[in-house]
Amino acid sequence: MSLVPMSLGAATGPDGRPRCPWAVTAPDYCDYHDTEWGVPVHGEAALFERLSLEAFQSGLSWLTILRKRNAFRRAFAGFHPAAVAAFTDDDVARLLTDPGIVRNRAKIEATVRNARAVTELGTDLDALLWSYAPIPRGRPAPHTVTDVLTRTPESEAMAHALRRRGFTFVGPITCHALMQATGMVDDHLAGCFRRAHE
Repeated sequence: MSLVPMSLGAATGPDGRPRCPWAVTAPDYCDYHDTEWGVPVHGEAALFERLSLEAFQSGLSWLTILRKRNAFRRAFAGFHPAAVAAFTDDDVARLLTDPGIVRNRAKIEATVRNARAVTELGTDLDALLWSYAPIPRGRPAPHTVTDVLTRTPESEAMAHALRRRGFTFVGPITCHALMQATGMVDDHLAGCFRRAHE
């Protein structure tokens, strides 16, 4: 995620503010870091979108996904699970020709399958995902990028629960990335201006 050496702590952005070092490597990252990453997200469609995009990111740069996010939203009916759950093989074929998104059959099919799993949950996706958020929101503030974990007991438990309910492309690393992105944990570095002050 970063062109900055991974051992560094907070890096100074173009406006002089200290940020997580990955945030100063591209303007898109800076905006995402400052306005979205780590901000609590609630709601079925919003969380399904984040879960889906984290799965699409697997093996790719997050910047690639971020820059295609609006196209993903158009392609996947705003990530409303009931709408995506109704997608057919023809929809999958259509998505495989859409240059605006990542055209990976396994990930597209997983998104449709996961939408169906959401509609069959029998419980609220928001409540389910947030039930794995540690209280308070995580561990002591990391001081460098190397201190930031990529998986935790909570993300492993979330991944296990989701897979048990029929979700795919939801391993513990993907689940932890979801938890970071949606504010379930605060992994902004100690010196970052976006770090919540306990």
